[in-house]
Amino acid sequence: MSSPCEEYPPSEDTFLLCDYIEGLYGEAALEVGGGSGYITRILERRFGLVACTDISHCILANQTYRAENRICCNAADALRGQFDLIVSNPPYLDADPIRFQDTDGGSEGMQVSCMFVRSAAPLLRRGGQMAVVSSSLSRHDRLMETAESMGMRARIAMRKKLFFEDLFVVRIDYL
Repeated sequence: MSSPCEEYPPSEDTFLLCDYIEGLYGEAALEVGGGSGYITRILERRFGLVACTDISHCILANQTYRAENRICCNAADALRGQFDLIVSNPPYLDADPIRFQDTDGGSEGMQVSCMFVRSAAPLLRRGGQMAVVSSSLSRHDRLMETAESMGMRARIAMRKKLFFEDLFVVRIDYL
C-alpha cells in the first residue's frame, strides 16, 4: 500500500467471498473492513439494510464502489443492532508487526481476523452467519478456534486453489 488512502482493489479473495454470498438474502448485512465497497454494493442488492465499516475515514470517503451506510470505526466496535450476515475479507498475511493495513494480518496472519470476529459476534442474530476470508498462508485454524470459543460453529465453506496458496471462506454460525 503506497498511501493510507489507497484501497485494496477487488482481487481473487474478494471474488471468492462474492461467490459465497451469491444467493444469500435477508434483512440486514454488515461488511467489516469494507475497503473499496465492492462487496458491500453486492450485499445492498440482497439485503434490506446494509452497512460497512472501515478503520480509514479516507478510504470510506473515497470508495470506488460507494456504499450507502459507511461507518468509520475499528472493526464493528461502534455498531449496535442485529445482522443476519456479517462478512469480511480481512488482511490475513503473517506480519508481526503490522505495517500495511490492507494486507498484514498480524501474528500468524490471524490477529486482525480474530479481532474482527470478536468485535462483530455480538451483532450476529441467532441463526445468522459470518463469512470470513482466510488463506493457507495464515493459521486459519486460529480463526475457527476463536469462533468456537465464543460458542459458535466454524467450518471451511468454500475453497479456491491458486498457484501459491489456497483461499478459504470460513463460515461461522451463531446457533
